[in-house]
Parts: sequence; structure tokens; C-alpha cells
Amino acid sequence: MMDGPATSHANTSKDELLGYYRDMLLIRRFEEKAGQLYGMGKIGGFCHLYIGQEAVVVGLQAAVREGQDQVITSYRDHGHMLACGMDPNGVMAELTGREGGYSKGKGGSMHMFSREKAFYGGHGIVGAQVPLGAGLAFANKYRGNDQVALTYFGDGAANQGQVYETFNMASLWKLPVIFVIENNIYAMGTSQERSTANYQELYHRGVPFGIEGEQVDGMDVLAVKDAGERAVAKCRAGDGPVILEVKTYRYRGHSMSDPAKYRTRDEVQKMRSERDPIEHVREMLVSAGHASEDDLKAIDREVKSRVNASADFALESPEPAVEELWTDIYAA
Repeated sequence: MMDGPATSHANTSKDELLGYYRDMLLIRRFEEKAGQLYGMGKIGGFCHLYIGQEAVVVGLQAAVREGQDQVITSYRDHGHMLACGMDPNGVMAELTGREGGYSKGKGGSMHMFSREKAFYGGHGIVGAQVPLGAGLAFANKYRGNDQVALTYFGDGAANQGQVYETFNMASLWKLPVIFVIENNIYAMGTSQERSTANYQELYHRGVPFGIEGEQVDGMDVLAVKDAGERAVAKCRAGDGPVILEVKTYRYRGHSMSDPAKYRTRDEVQKMRSERDPIEHVREMLVSAGHASEDDLKAIDREVKSRVNASADFALESPEPAVEELWTDIYAA
């Protein structure tokens, strides 16, 4: 296990805290709006919301170089896109299947990409992005740069065989990849206790391959950032790969079609009231005198306005032309 110092909130500036607050709030409000549009029938297909897990991507993006270090993840991906700096207009337009979307309205929730922001998807097949993430890291090593690939997957995907094949090759070749296990306790609807051996220590999964790991409080953005910086430093120094098991929690169901009857309302409410990542930063800002309640309400209004504008942009953007069926495909 990688040992590191406890998180130091005192060394975090006002501007940093406000930035994390704003970034996490953007993801929260964006996902709430996406859920609303889905209920109105404006978003079709699958839609997996990131509400509750915002501190994971915001903390890790604070530890990497935007637009250089790559990000690849699974289908619960809107938060990753926004944390990478992708335009909310383009993300929302893609969710609604419109021409102004990142994949021209042809990919939807799970299939958006941005080479400019070094975001390589959104992948719908459980665990399939893990070997692809190692491939990004292999390209970095082959080219001789010091870039790092963040490869996200969930606790359910941590039981997939291709994940362990990837661990083996990544360790063998010392690839600069950080395997981020977003452990939100429930793989779709099955609790870890029922599905996963030694479920309390997923970060040990790399031990047989000689991969160091660390378990992180994923509801604390500063703890995530600190762990991310340690992992990134190891990878840049040629001492990768690294596993980060980030303990987090999703408030909504697995997808919009999931009523989440496998857990109680009290469990969710307890997490919301005691461990919410945005509320945690809000309390730090107020207690340190960095912001008043009115200041934070103003930020919330600004963020909501930005999200509403993205929804307006999406719904005003036309649907793709029929000719788009023949673009971006292989032809004989």
C-alpha cells in the first residue's frame, strides 16, 4: 500500500476551494438537469448519473495536466467530461442526440470523446475501457513523454478477467497508468458483500502483479487530490502503474431505469446528510471565512444558469441529418 500524509485542508487556498466547489456543483446541477430531461423524454437510451461521486473526478483532475494526461472511463461518464473541461453545451447536445453534440448526436450518453481535452470515452461494455487505458499509457511510454493515463472503472468491473490481464501487462511494462476503482458499493444492484471476495480492500487486487495501491476517501475532494498527486508523481517517475480505490457513493440508481430497491432510503439520506462531497467543501469555505452563504448561493445561481443554457442549446440544436449515417465509419 502507498502511504501518504493526511489531507491538509489548511494548505488549500480560497481560490482552490472555490474552484472545487464550482466544479463539483456544475456536475451535480448538470446531472440533475439530465435526469429531468430524461424524464421528459428528451434523452433516450441509457443514462447513468454521477450524483454523489463528484469529488472523485474533480479531485483527480486537479492532480493532472488538463488536455495532456488522458482520461478513459465507463458509461457513468458525464462528470468526467465536465471535469476534463468539455463544454456542457456539447455534452448536453450529445445526450439529447443533437447535431451540436460531441459525437454529432450519434453516440449518446456513453459514447462521447474529445481529443482536445484528452478524453477517450465513455465505454458501455463493463471493464472494456481498462485495457484501452493501458494502451493509452503504452503510447505515452513508447513516445517517451511523461503523460499519465487515468483509467476509471467501478467495483463491479474490478471482478472482470480482462482487468487482471491488463494489470499483468501494465506491471510487466511499467506503464504510466493509474487504475481508479470508483467503489460506490453497488455493482448495478448487487452489494459488494454478496458479489466480491475481500470487498473491503479492492486496492490490494494489484498485489500479485507488484502494483502498489491506496484506498482513498472519495467523498473528500482534497483527499482524492492528494492521493492523485502521489500516484501521478510515481507514474511520471516511471514507477507506475498504481491502483487507487476511491470509496464513494451514488445517490441515484445504477441508471435512470433503476428504482434502487436494493438499499433503503435511510441509507441514502444518511450519506447525503453526513458525507456529501459538495457540502463538505461548502462547510470548509464558510468556516474559514472564504465565502458567505450568499456568495455560495450566487455561485449556485450562476451554475444553474449555465446548465439551463446548455439544455436550451441542446434542444435548439437540430437532429443529425440522414447523411450522418455514412460518416465516421469504415467503408469497403
